[in-house]
Parts: sequence; structure tokens; C-alpha cells
Amino acid sequence: MSHATASPRPLLQRLARTSLVSQIVVGLLAGALLAALAPQAALSAGFVGTLFVAALKAVAPPLVFLLVASAIASHKRGQPTHIRPVLLLYLVSTMAAALVGVAASFLFPSTLLLSGAGVDASAPGGIGEVLAALLASLLSNPVQALLDANFIGILAWAIGLGLALRHGSETTRTVLHDLSHGLSEIVRVVIRFAPLGAFGLIAAALAETGLDALAGYARLLAVLVGCMLLVALVVNPLIVFCKIRRNPYPLVFTCLRESGITAFFTRSSAANIPVNLQLCERLGLHEDTYSVSIPLGATINMAGAAITISVLTLAAVNTLGIAVDIPTALLLCVIASLSAAGVSGVAGGSLLLIPLATSLFGIPSEIAMQVVAIGFIISIVQDSAETALNSSTDVLLTAAACLAKRD
Repeated sequence: MSHATASPRPLLQRLARTSLVSQIVVGLLAGALLAALAPQAALSAGFVGTLFVAALKAVAPPLVFLLVASAIASHKRGQPTHIRPVLLLYLVSTMAAALVGVAASFLFPSTLLLSGAGVDASAPGGIGEVLAALLASLLSNPVQALLDANFIGILAWAIGLGLALRHGSETTRTVLHDLSHGLSEIVRVVIRFAPLGAFGLIAAALAETGLDALAGYARLLAVLVGCMLLVALVVNPLIVFCKIRRNPYPLVFTCLRESGITAFFTRSSAANIPVNLQLCERLGLHEDTYSVSIPLGATINMAGAAITISVLTLAAVNTLGIAVDIPTALLLCVIASLSAAGVSGVAGGSLLLIPLATSLFGIPSEIAMQVVAIGFIISIVQDSAETALNSSTDVLLTAAACLAKRD
């Protein structure tokens, strides 16, 4: 009897020794199985996933603030950082992704059913409005920025405080470092619950929408996901190879596995910031660099969003029979890239910027918002794949810049 009672313990110990990614895969399979066998129970299990995402979102703003401020305050004059190369890589990756989305839309044109009503949502009226919103976020009150998870404002205040405290006492800098380290430990505990979070998220998603709603837009989804896979597995590795001059795929697959999987299910670049910071630490990257580049990437490095904006815009254009020449297509790439930099790091953030791109072709806002509505229908796959690409690319390009300087 005592042997039978103790038998679950070796199983739990074996599970505890299993890698976090393997545990997440087990959670995903269990969630999908629950959704198939007991949809009502799966919907209830979604509460676990909601709690996990809420915990990540809660810890991310103060963590980013403290890490960035501490890194800058502790930076010694003459010590190298690699922010400028990372920003250049972010720009190249986002523009390349927009080009891929436009090219794929010409090669595999998609059409939409534009007969339903639009959605009730506010979209920006022009690129100036996007830039104005970014500037307003930059000048946000620091307390309000933390409460709203406004990472542009958080970065601005953290950088300002860090620069000011470089002239402070060593004790102050030590306290700031200890606070950031303590919060990092809390993040590690939260991330250990990722398998349960993945279980709840996939169970609720499959139980709520199933796959029927996606079948009507299979071609459009294939183009979107295909573009994102092409960028993740071909374009980004090529960019990294040009930077580090060696086989990029071990690093690419590590970033996709360790960052992309979590981002796929949280569907939030902001919520995945703690995961990316921990991965950068495990990769041994330069802390002064990644503590700034990762939260910045969650705000402006949006290759997946550039693809979404390009593909859905050209699907609407193709549906309406509007002719597109090469210069206009290239202008769309620029608009999609700039718009993507204004995407909020939350689920579905890129969709509300589609009307901005469709306005380039004179498409009325009523039709543009119908395209947004279609985007929300397919977002269970589109937004998940987009966030996985966005978030994993943050780590990948940061690592490429750091490794290039190290060699």
C-alpha cells in the first residue's frame, strides 16, 4: 500500500526535471484534449490561462522600468553597448517583412467577403496621428505609464532616471540593482507556471471558436502564416548570418522555441517581455543592451504586424479590383513598417492600423473596418503567429548584435 501511495512522486519528479518547453507542449496537448472532450470544462479552464497572462502583464512594467534604469545607472563610461546596431536590425527586419507580405499578396492574391457590418473601434486617421500618439506616450506621467503598461513612457522615464542616477551614490545604484534582481526572481516564479497558462489558453480558445470559423479564410491564413514562417526561417536567419557570419539556425530555433512558443499563446509582446529578458540572460548577452532593446523591441520591432497590415490591405484591394503599381506597393511597405512601429504590444494591436494602410488606396473606412472585423475572426491563428514572430525576433536580433560585437 505504501508503495502504491508513493508511486506518483517519481512521475512528478521526472516532470519537474523536464525542460519548460516540454512541459508547455504537454500543457498544450492536454488543453486541446480537454477542449475536444469537454468544451464547457475547457471554457472554465481558460481562467487559468487568463491568470497567467495577467501575472505576466502585471510584472512586466515595473520589471522593465527597474532593469532599464538599473542598467543605465550602473553603466560605466567607456563600457560598450550595442543599442544602435539592434535598432538598425529591427528596422531592416520590419521592412523586409513588409516586402515579403506585399510580394506574397501579388503571387497568391486573396479575396474577402466584404458584405457584413464593420466593427465599433477607433482607428488612426493618418501616419501623423500614429506618430502623435507615440509622442504622447513618450511624455506620459511615469505612474500612469506603469499603470497603463505604456512601455514607451516607461522606457523614457527609466532612461531619464538611469542617466540621472549615474551621478548618484554607489549605495543608490546598488539598491536599484537589488530591486531589479528581486523582481527578476518573481518573474522566474511566474514563468514556471507557463505550462498551466498554455493549458488554459489553448483549451478556452479551441472550445470557444473551434476551427470552423477559420475554414472560410484558409487561403488568407495560409498567406499570412506562410509569410511569417518565411520571415522567421529564411529572412531573419539571412539577416543574422550577415551580422554574425556563421550558421544562424541554432540561435533562430532557440529563440523560436524559448520565446516564440510562449508568445504564441499569450498573444502579447508586452506580456512576453519577462520571458525574453530571462532568455537573454541564459544566452549570456550584454545586460546593458538587452535590458533596453527587449522592451523597446516589444514596442517598435513588429515584423509580424507589418505582414498582417500588408496582406490584409492588399486582400481588400484585390477584392475591390483596384490596380496597384510597383511604386504604390513600395509605398505600402513603408506605411506598413511605420504603422507597425505604432502597434501596441497587446493582442490584435495591428488590426486597427489596417484602415491607415487601406486609405492609401482610397478605400472607405466602412469597408476598412470590415477588413478589421475579418482580422478578428482569424486572429486566433493570425495574431498568435504574429506575436510569436515579433517577440522571438526581439531576442534574435539583440543576440545577433551582441554576438557580432563579441566576435
